[in-house]
Amino acid sequence: MKIQELTRELIESGGIDAIAARDAPALRVLTDEERAASLRATLDARPDGDAWLFAYGSLIWNPTVHAQENRTARIEGWHRAFCLTTLIGRGTTDNPGLTLGLDEGGACHGVALRIDEAILERELSILWRREMLSGAYVPRWLDVFDADGARFGCAISFTIDRSSCQYAGGLARTEIIHRLAHACGAIGSAADYLFQTCAGLRSLGIPDPELEALAEEVAAALGERSAREG
Repeated sequence: MKIQELTRELIESGGIDAIAARDAPALRVLTDEERAASLRATLDARPDGDAWLFAYGSLIWNPTVHAQENRTARIEGWHRAFCLTTLIGRGTTDNPGLTLGLDEGGACHGVALRIDEAILERELSILWRREMLSGAYVPRWLDVFDADGARFGCAISFTIDRSSCQYAGGLARTEIIHRLAHACGAIGSAADYLFQTCAGLRSLGIPDPELEALAEEVAAALGERSAREG
């Protein structure tokens, strides 16, 4: 399978929808009208103040939207977890991958991206084409806090929809490791997604011991597979 880079150009051209139609034709993909309605509902619910986006996974190291300001941030009530089954992009229908979502409980450290008002709707429409492909996320405005615990705004945060057929919460750790170590799709491997997220967090001085431990286990599983195949 030829690997494509997830770029702004690919998103704007409808490339993600095309990949879904080719690689997972049975996957229910939101229509342009449904995405537009979701975005409009989110903007209608916008609190006062600047518009921020909370990045906790690939949006940290590959945002594909233009941000005027980046700040490390924390949200409460949600934690980063490999809880989203993906049949395209980082997996296939025969070998499903996993990507990150915000699941209920705990807290999460990530990056808040401030988007300029003049380009807000354009940037968010691109973001919706990327993140709201199948409607497995519920976009919410969540308070974001700085390192001192002071609230500095509200950010759009893509939380997992537990009623979605793609929700994969509660998987055994061995299954999570297996999927991350073996799944690969049109835009790369699930393992690379994990490793790049860890690298992005480290580069910003954001500790995530759980993710680092998972990365070590996945790297070990990849080494074992390579030794068997070699």
